[in-house]
Amino acid sequence: MDIRPYSSAIGAEVDGVDLSRPLSAEVTAAVHAALLDHHVLFFRDQELTPEQHVQFSRQLGELESYPFSDGLHGEPEITEIVKLPDEYVNFGSGWHVDMSFNPSSPDGAALYAKEIPQSGGDTLFCNLTVAFEMLSGGYRELLERMHGVHDSDVDYDGTFELKGMRMKSGYQRVFTVHPLIRVHPETGQRSLFISPDYFYKLDGMTRAESKTFLEFLETHATRYEFTCRFRWSPRALVLWDNRCIMHRAIEDDLGARRAGKGFKRVLHRTTFKRFFTDAELAAAG
Repeated sequence: MDIRPYSSAIGAEVDGVDLSRPLSAEVTAAVHAALLDHHVLFFRDQELTPEQHVQFSRQLGELESYPFSDGLHGEPEITEIVKLPDEYVNFGSGWHVDMSFNPSSPDGAALYAKEIPQSGGDTLFCNLTVAFEMLSGGYRELLERMHGVHDSDVDYDGTFELKGMRMKSGYQRVFTVHPLIRVHPETGQRSLFISPDYFYKLDGMTRAESKTFLEFLETHATRYEFTCRFRWSPRALVLWDNRCIMHRAIEDDLGARRAGKGFKRVLHRTTFKRFFTDAELAAAG
């Protein structure tokens, strides 16, 4: 297995692993260690059926379904993410930590490319640990005392129906207050806990009072030197650690925006309720 850093701040490409077959205990442990080191892993040229996608994911942790979308027929733990050619709004197009509005956010996700355009539809990732470490000592001390309010419905624009997806209706709105700094349960590293799609104000303050503060944190965390941009290719799989990163899908389908004739993009996603620890992986092996 060959692991190559993808950028100086976040991500690594992994070669020499066939995810369609059961992984050995040594390879599983190496993938887990690489994920903790690099936060996002990119595996290209993987031939995966939905069943194999789920089987691979279950080797790394416990899965959960996505609350706002029905799962794939036959594989309910897979969420199908679809952008149709006449749509220019992507699912997950703003910077976010997956489901940060829940009391306990998922540990991560594995996203697999089923249908990818020749260009466009890339995904950005940012390292929230590095973003925290690059703040001044005084600012870090200030953040340690603060909490943010996350809302599952904040600023949702229902104009765009996401016609290619099987979105649920009537889901329950969720509010949760989280510390602005969180500690990774495995590495012990501290990181920012911001999620601009859902984190809309500071606890104990109004939204107007919070605005300048939150805008600074988003601008700081998404500086180019803290991020990477992944260009999808057919059959690529991306595995990320939701406990220390943010990501967003880029909305760059100008054909759809200008004339209603753009590209189609289809991804399959499994969501990890939690990753297994080193000790659990060793015991399973």
